[in-house]
Amino acid sequence: MAGKSLVTIKDITLIGMMVAIIELCKVAMGFLPNIELTSFWIIMFTLFFGRKMMLVVPVFLLIEGAMYGFGMWWISYLYVWPLLSLVTWWCRRQQSVWFWSILSGAFGLFFGFLCAFTTVAMGSVDGIRNGLYAGFVWWVAGIPWDIAHCAGNFVLMLVMYQPIRRIMKNISY
Repeated sequence: MAGKSLVTIKDITLIGMMVAIIELCKVAMGFLPNIELTSFWIIMFTLFFGRKMMLVVPVFLLIEGAMYGFGMWWISYLYVWPLLSLVTWWCRRQQSVWFWSILSGAFGLFFGFLCAFTTVAMGSVDGIRNGLYAGFVWWVAGIPWDIAHCAGNFVLMLVMYQPIRRIMKNISY
């Protein structure tokens, strides 16, 4: 007797749809500076589909790398997006739109700081001091973009959380 599959065809379809939604929104909003729905969807999908996100995020990351190249930014994505999903999973019992809006905004605000760790690591090839300096300069230069990211994430979550939550309650299993 064959063992039961851990991932069903229904799961594969759902994972494909979640990745497609994230990518479609990312491309559609690409003309806006640091305003994105990726954070929103990773939070919402983690809340409603839980552990399936352990497959969604890596597929999303591979598609991102394939579409835009596997640069230094992509290395940051390897820990930044899973971190958002993990924090969401830890806080999954929260239901307040304000909580999720603040978390999403904070993630946007600290996105550049989190990504700076890659710059620190790459710059440390010439010595840890050079790496720390490079990471700090990179992060500080991006603070205006992080503020826009914070505001966008906060407002998008504030506006979309309740209606999407109602819809997802009806379709999740």
